Amino acid sequence: MKKQHPQISEDKILEASWELLGEEGIEKFSLRRLATRLGIQAPSLYWYFKSKQNLYQRLANHVSKIILEEFHSEGDWKEQLTTLAVTIRSVLSRYPCSAQLMMMTLPHEPDIIRFTNRMLVCVESTTLEQEQKIQVVTTLVNYVYYFVLDDYQHERNVSAVIKDQDMEPGEELNRLLNSMSETDAGLFRRMFENGLFDLMGTDSSFEFGLKLILSGIEQVIKDQEN
Repeated sequence: MKKQHPQISEDKILEASWELLGEEGIEKFSLRRLATRLGIQAPSLYWYFKSKQNLYQRLANHVSKIILEEFHSEGDWKEQLTTLAVTIRSVLSRYPCSAQLMMMTLPHEPDIIRFTNRMLVCVESTTLEQEQKIQVVTTLVNYVYYFVLDDYQHERNVSAVIKDQDMEPGEELNRLLNSMSETDAGLFRRMFENGLFDLMGTDSSFEFGLKLILSGIEQVIKDQEN
C-alpha cells in the first residue's frame, strides 16, 4: 500500500513552528527541521509558504492577532499605552522568539497593520504632531520587544555558562569583580552584592521603565501646550 502523507494545514504548520522555536530557538530554526517535525518533505511547505521569511511574517501576524484580541482599555492615552505594553509583553512571553519575529518582519500582513493602527489610535487624541505619534509608538514597542528579548537571551546565556563552566554565572562575575579596582568597578560591585541586578527582567523593572517612557511623553505634551 502506498504510504500517504499526513494531513497538514497552515494552522498545524504554525503550531509546529512555535514548538520548534521553543525547543531550539530561532537560530536553529529551518524549514527542513520544521518539515521533519511535521513528517513531510520540505518542498511540501512551499505550498503554504514561499520562504522562511514568509512563514515568519505569518507567525508575527498570529502574534499581532492575539495581542489585539487580549488588549482592552477605554481609559486615556496613558492608561491605553500602559495596558497595551503589558498585553504585548504578556503575549510575547508566551510565544517563543516572538519578539525577534516582530522585529524581523514588515507590516505586510493584515493583523500586523491592525496592531500598528491600534497603537496609533491610543495617542490620536493627544496634541502631538503626527510624526511624534509614530515615534511614541515605535519607542514603546521597541522597549517591550527588547525587554522580552533581553530576558530570553539572559536565560540562554545563564544556561550556556552553567553548561560550559559548570558553575553559576554569579560565581564567575563575583570572582571577576573582586579582581578589579574600586575605581573601575566599585559601584557596579556594590549593586551586584546588594542583589539589585536580580531586578532585571522583573515586573517592577518593566513597570518602572514604562513609567519613564510615559512620563517623557507627558512632558513633551505639556511643553508643547505651554
